[in-house]
Amino acid sequence: MNQNQWYSVNNTDTVISPSLLVYPERIQHNIETMLRMAGGPEHLRPHIKTHKNAEIIAMQLEKGITKFKCATIAEAELLADCGAPDVLLAMQPVGANQQRYIQLTKKYPMISFATLVDNEATMDDFGDIAKKHSLTISLYIDLNVGMHRTGITPGKDALELYTSISEHPHLKIIGLHVYDGHLRNSNVEIRKSDCDEAFQTVLQLKNVILEAGLPEPIIIAGGSPTFPFHCKRDKVIASPGTTLLWDAGYGGLFPEMDFLPAAVLFTRIISKPKAGILCFDLGHKSIAPEMDFPRVQFLTLEHGRQIKQSEEHLIVEYDDLKIVNVGDEHYAVPKHICPTVAKYDSLLVVENGEIAKEWKVVARNQKITI
Repeated sequence: MNQNQWYSVNNTDTVISPSLLVYPERIQHNIETMLRMAGGPEHLRPHIKTHKNAEIIAMQLEKGITKFKCATIAEAELLADCGAPDVLLAMQPVGANQQRYIQLTKKYPMISFATLVDNEATMDDFGDIAKKHSLTISLYIDLNVGMHRTGITPGKDALELYTSISEHPHLKIIGLHVYDGHLRNSNVEIRKSDCDEAFQTVLQLKNVILEAGLPEPIIIAGGSPTFPFHCKRDKVIASPGTTLLWDAGYGGLFPEMDFLPAAVLFTRIISKPKAGILCFDLGHKSIAPEMDFPRVQFLTLEHGRQIKQSEEHLIVEYDDLKIVNVGDEHYAVPKHICPTVAKYDSLLVVENGEIAKEWKVVARNQKITI
């Protein structure tokens, strides 16, 4: 193997396969690229769902990023433990998670927390809980601009919800949250046009809110695919997540973005059951399995075709029978990094071609202490 390749590791004798390797210099590059594109940390609220890791949070804090976004109570608790001053839980809490959210805000009174609602019933639940605990809960309205996953459509109902929150004695309206993850055309001009068209409904709602004399909303918009467009908007905070580690999926779709893959799977060939077939120890338990094949981009296998996967195994059809052996080491970039990270207790940190230390994936589970 060519040890001059950026991903190569020298001291692999004791490295378990599969493992997930991370490269701090590349993560630093990605953070600096986000900052450069956004024009400064004040326009950024990065999502931590991709990495769920204290050290990567610290790298962002060191660069002046103070606002963060997360998807679970555990991720919010991790951010608070790291001293992130401003945390948005971008998943509408319901049921027991509402009580957990209250526990979170009480445990960390110096942290500015906010979360999302998209309907009157959830708003009422939060109002009752806030009154019971003598608290004021800060809320964003989650808007649906075409993804049809969560949120309320911008319009009359959204305005009424915004008004109700602003008038509630125990709730505080902060702004509007917009996720447009369905906009991922690989043609950057088409993707920008689609993004602008969807966002127009948000601007129209903002204008109606201001005309009604209500508090001006802070707008948080987009994920990684639309980050290049939202980060240039006036009075809009962009919230990319995959940009921290990047992956083969987004790298293939959006080659114009200057982000580097910073997480690589280390794997070994564990069997050659017949001519032209290789078996790697990269099963469903090791990489995100929901994508179509190929599920990884091999950096060390030029012309293999991924054909089958089970819990522990990835089967690759390969046409060069001379250069591969059972036990050979290989490296691959995941097609979808976010759920892949959640499969590992820790990330192996590569510095100067060596495994230097481990970073715990602290928030991979639903609960830390709360």
